[in-house]
Amino acid sequence: MLLSTIDIALRGATVALLLVLAVSLFRGFGTVLAGRLAAAFALGSAAHAVTSSIGVTSPVSPAHALVIALSTGNVVVFWLFARALFDDGFRLRWWHGLIWIAVVVLSLTNCLFIAPAAMMGTKGTTFAGEEVMALISAMRILFVAINLLVLGFIALAVAQTIASWSSDLVEGRRRVRVFIVSAAALYGGLNAVLQISLSGSGGAELANTLNSAMLAAVVAAISIAMMRVDGADLFPAAPEIQSSGSEAAVVESSADQKLVDALMRLMADERIYRHDNVTIGTLATKLGIPEYRLRRLINQRLGYRNFNVFLNEHRIAEAKAALADPSQAEVPVITIAMDAGFQSLGPFNRAFKAITGVTPTEYRRLKANAV
Repeated sequence: MLLSTIDIALRGATVALLLVLAVSLFRGFGTVLAGRLAAAFALGSAAHAVTSSIGVTSPVSPAHALVIALSTGNVVVFWLFARALFDDGFRLRWWHGLIWIAVVVLSLTNCLFIAPAAMMGTKGTTFAGEEVMALISAMRILFVAINLLVLGFIALAVAQTIASWSSDLVEGRRRVRVFIVSAAALYGGLNAVLQISLSGSGGAELANTLNSAMLAAVVAAISIAMMRVDGADLFPAAPEIQSSGSEAAVVESSADQKLVDALMRLMADERIYRHDNVTIGTLATKLGIPEYRLRRLINQRLGYRNFNVFLNEHRIAEAKAALADPSQAEVPVITIAMDAGFQSLGPFNRAFKAITGVTPTEYRRLKANAV
């Protein structure tokens, strides 16, 4: 009884905190994709706090099943939130919605049809013995499959964190974003493992209470972490590069200006952006300064939030000049892309269109027609 009371109290506190967080995020950053996804993730987490039960296999009402399904689909929202948080140029696509719907429908099907039918069979209904065993097997397989899907999307979110870590130039976001994703991924992963390992167990009351305590701690820690960082660092007002442009916002110093000039010489004269696998560390070593200082310089003095965007702008500028040059009209686009520093045609096409609004081929044709 005591454990159940503690469990309910923890769940209630967690849901209240998540609802407040969702409202705050939507009101403050509802115009930004990452902000909207963060609010949606908070609401989905509230649904999870209400419905999460480890080792429980009793039937649920249709309304409860729907909340469980929405809670399961929240892992897709978590993955999309990680994408939007770490990639300022990320955009939602129609197939993202289809993935979310598929996960929700899969969970809802299990809650409303497969699991209840299997439970009826175990209670001596008219189902034949073979049918009962088949239903129980299907229920277990689907249950494990759903939790493996959860683990898979968590892995994708963590992979996004790792892949984009080195190119992030915003110091505040670099610190807090890894904490947010790591904490959420740790809880989600442990919850999925417990669900699989304790499914059908009769002694899961302690596990449920510990799970609720862990969820409450994670939510509280994430909320505190988000309050300690400037919201503009996590949720930029627009995905484009934003230059401060204000002398009051940037402390002018001759040392910084010399570093900026040296960096621009590396770009313009040496064309270092053409080199394979050029990194922040590469440039910092050439300039003889620590990485953190170069990150701050590119972010605060030049207005870039992402190192790859900084490199790509120089690469695209060279590619635009080559595509507009009549003497290079017969040079393949892939050759121009690789000469400018891109490793393949796909990333070049995406980066080029993001900056110019047209594909490289269209840009070349427009320039040719303008002559």
